[in-house]
Amino acid sequence: MEKDEIRQIAIAIYTVNRHAKTAPDNKNLYHLKKVALEKLLQKGYAKKVGLHYSQNPKFSKQHSTTLVQCADFLFHMIPEKEDFKTLPHLGHQNHTSRNPQERMGLYVAKTVLNDFVGKIPKTLPQKKAVQKPLKRKVSNTTSFRSSYLNG
Repeated sequence: MEKDEIRQIAIAIYTVNRHAKTAPDNKNLYHLKKVALEKLLQKGYAKKVGLHYSQNPKFSKQHSTTLVQCADFLFHMIPEKEDFKTLPHLGHQNHTSRNPQERMGLYVAKTVLNDFVGKIPKTLPQKKAVQKPLKRKVSNTTSFRSSYLNG
């Protein structure tokens, strides 16, 4: 695989990741990013650099993410147990280093990644339980009587 092809895949991951950060339902986009990065790592086109503290910890609990480099792009992904043993911890993220500003449409990016990893099934969204509105039973349906009006 040529450097240009790997760079195009990295741009596609960058695009999918950028859209996933603002999408209301981002599970499929993050899953596509994860599968693509795993395949790049497996084939040796990307490498794990180290661990970073998460920028937005869940439930106010600090955790780490794995920093992955592909071409001239850097990505974060969920670490595996082995990463904590083999990779250096780099501390907090360096906000001065940024990925190159590249533009690619989301449809094109998804197509590039699906061609690279093969078609992956979409994760099915969980159905939320819909509560039906309560129908209140009216007990006294006769018309209202007023002692004032009846004299």
